[in-house]
Amino acid sequence: MNSNIFLSCFMVMVALHQVLPAQQIAQWRGPDRSGVYPDTGLLKSWPAGGPVMLWSATGAGKGHSSVVVYDKQVYVTGMKDSTDYLSAFDLNGKLLWQVPFGPSWRNSFPDTRCTPTVENDQIYLVSGSGTVGCYSTKDGSTLWQFDGIKRYDGKFGEWGVCESLLILDEKLFYTPGGPNTTVVALDKNTGQTIWTSESLADTSAYVSPLLVRWGNNRIVVTLLSNYLVGVDADNGKIHWKFKYSALSPEAGYKIWPGAPQTNAITPLFRDGNLYITGGYNHVGAMFRLTEDGTGLQQAWTDTTLDCHHGGVVEIDGAIYGSGWLDNARGNWCSVDWKTGKPNYSEKWFTKGSIISADGKLYCYEEKNGNLGLVKANPSKFELISTFRIPLGKGPHWSHPSIFGGILYIRHGDAVMAYDLREKN
Repeated sequence: MNSNIFLSCFMVMVALHQVLPAQQIAQWRGPDRSGVYPDTGLLKSWPAGGPVMLWSATGAGKGHSSVVVYDKQVYVTGMKDSTDYLSAFDLNGKLLWQVPFGPSWRNSFPDTRCTPTVENDQIYLVSGSGTVGCYSTKDGSTLWQFDGIKRYDGKFGEWGVCESLLILDEKLFYTPGGPNTTVVALDKNTGQTIWTSESLADTSAYVSPLLVRWGNNRIVVTLLSNYLVGVDADNGKIHWKFKYSALSPEAGYKIWPGAPQTNAITPLFRDGNLYITGGYNHVGAMFRLTEDGTGLQQAWTDTTLDCHHGGVVEIDGAIYGSGWLDNARGNWCSVDWKTGKPNYSEKWFTKGSIISADGKLYCYEEKNGNLGLVKANPSKFELISTFRIPLGKGPHWSHPSIFGGILYIRHGDAVMAYDLREKN
């Protein structure tokens, strides 16, 4: 082979590897659901107009789900009329296919919110009204599907179902809540029930569960309307529960009446420590799991970082996110992972969602769509660069995501891809 041709082919292979790193599961808030993406070699600052937009597309439908990328395809959900749709785009933003996957939530804030979970050639979703299903990555065809609320007599809150499904081995985990069960494990290939946990007589909240490995146990951790719960992933046994709704803030600290039952943040876990937070002036709290993971003890509470629904990240012993002042306002905050002591609470536009990659924070304020690149500095909110997302309508509630050095932003009906890769 001619050496120039060989070199060109090699460079194409390298470029493809950079765009599509090896992955096992594409899912909500990154490989381990922590909001920290593994991408490196990213821009350390942005030009005034932001990173280069590689492409944009409309037609996904209204929604707040995040974008995930798996094996050269970009997936997102959206609502059209009263039906939730799953769309697949190629890496240039061309729509490959679009299929309905269940009825939308029809009351307040109905836009889709479930982020697809993708593994191998299968996509897993639950619609806003509780239809659970598995779909082919090839063309979106239905592999299996059922009404999860009807099957398990599930109960949810006033904003419908907002869960991104969790996979472990051959199991798919779903949280119907209600009088008969709390969390269930399904056979991911058939949709048949493997086990059902006991009921806590609680309703599901708006939380996507987290898988925790500690001791010799694998534990599905989630928040219901009232309870923080840890369920054995192998057999459905509830190892521990904690009534988060009953956790009172400091004396004299006013709490919004609906706060204890309005939970939307996936917990964080590191080295046996489990952190949860909720908005509306509710407290954040840290817990320590016992050595084998079958019990937990409360370590500290915090009233600074009461995150609404934008998520939190932990970087080098500091937790970052935005706190709630009211439904329209919030500050960007940091608290210490070990003690809960506040590091800072600073105003930058308003509250929003947060992710991290390559040692930096990506803060996406929800009102006007300003996206900030922020240094992970526990002492202050240190803004490096910022630009405003130009497309889409409605609140900017979708969490950003990063795959292969590409930043994906979803705003309403619009999907955008920005190149974050640092040029050599």
